Amino acid sequence: MTFGFAPSAATSMSASSASADSANRLARMLEPAEWAEAGIPLLRSPREVVSGLHARHRPTPATAVVAVLDHEERLTASASFARRSIAADGWEFRNALLGHLRRVIPHDLRRRTPVRTAVLLYCREGDERWTEEDGAWMWGLRDACTLHGLRCGAYITLTRSGWQVLGEGRGGRRPSSTSQPSALADALLDHDPVPLRTGGGATQALRRTAAR
Repeated sequence: MTFGFAPSAATSMSASSASADSANRLARMLEPAEWAEAGIPLLRSPREVVSGLHARHRPTPATAVVAVLDHEERLTASASFARRSIAADGWEFRNALLGHLRRVIPHDLRRRTPVRTAVLLYCREGDERWTEEDGAWMWGLRDACTLHGLRCGAYITLTRSGWQVLGEGRGGRRPSSTSQPSALADALLDHDPVPLRTGGGATQALRRTAAR
């Protein structure tokens, strides 16, 4: 005679719920091929954009920096924040990005076509290869841009080996997640200055430098 225990209904429901949640999270991410096919506009000067954001926000691993550029690729607004300790989920990332965009810049939903572009710089551990976490950030950025009336721009990772514009194959060794930020004045984009809104992550010293 063999004795055993049948799984309880609660256990079965819990396993089913976990499986459904995992499937939903996988649906809320973009793979590199999907990102490349989305027609993301190329940055004219990605190194200048990365260096400027790195100097302003000094990101450390698990820090996201979302920035809005105007039609001439001048920095209009930016915000940085630490990623919460949750599973990589594009929906959660979308909500975080949208919340910070709303704090630093008005939406452009009344325009027929977007004129400003949002880019995302994410500082993380690991190498430059795409991860599911990257895919979730891509999904979140695209959705946040749609809800805020912006064009979806580049997704950039910052790791120990340097920076990489995913989906484009462009990158460089400096800055990296371990390098010291350059002086803000040296890292500013080579354009005429425009009023800039910055939320979170910028130190008082950087604010004083920017105000000079």
